[in-house]
Amino acid sequence: MSDSTSKVALITGGGTGVGRAASLQFARRGFDIAINYSRSQDDAEQTAQDVRELGPRAIVVQCDVSSDEQAVAMIEAVRRELGRLDVLVNNAGTTYFIEHTDLDAMSEDKWDRILAVNLKGAFFVSRAAIPLIRESGGGAIVNVASVAGVAGSGSSIAYAASKGGLITMTKSLAKAFAPDIRVNAVCPGVMSLTERALI
Repeated sequence: MSDSTSKVALITGGGTGVGRAASLQFARRGFDIAINYSRSQDDAEQTAQDVRELGPRAIVVQCDVSSDEQAVAMIEAVRRELGRLDVLVNNAGTTYFIEHTDLDAMSEDKWDRILAVNLKGAFFVSRAAIPLIRESGGGAIVNVASVAGVAGSGSSIAYAASKGGLITMTKSLAKAFAPDIRVNAVCPGVMSLTERALI
């Protein structure tokens, strides 16, 4: 276990897009960073290198957040390599682009995968992380939801449902673990390819 006194943030889906932006912003504020990825290893490694160039330490951890076992193993890797956890950003997500009127195109497999990553995954990672956050003196969980979860819009009905569920789960966790752990959700809107490139 590290004896570093630097605070630590774990960003799921931390190698690209909003996750990459969060990784770099926390690094600029002096946090050591754990960057999770499921498939985008090269992007995660590049983000980790960019974090290190800013000064803090960075590790890369592969994990499919929809697996409870893998989520537990990821938190143990953070404990082992960085020694503590102060902030968890549940950013990992997935979707399929399916017209809301095309109900038959939303297969059970697609529905289950979207909810498994976007909703169940955030729960699994939070559950695994909360004891370590408490050991570190308390901290915060930030769930990256979406305006789709409020408006019922977005890439698919299942995506909107998963983000709506994530918003409700955020409220439940916030009530359950206050005041030691603050739990909040952010709800980004649609981003252009240019905006994604900038973050």
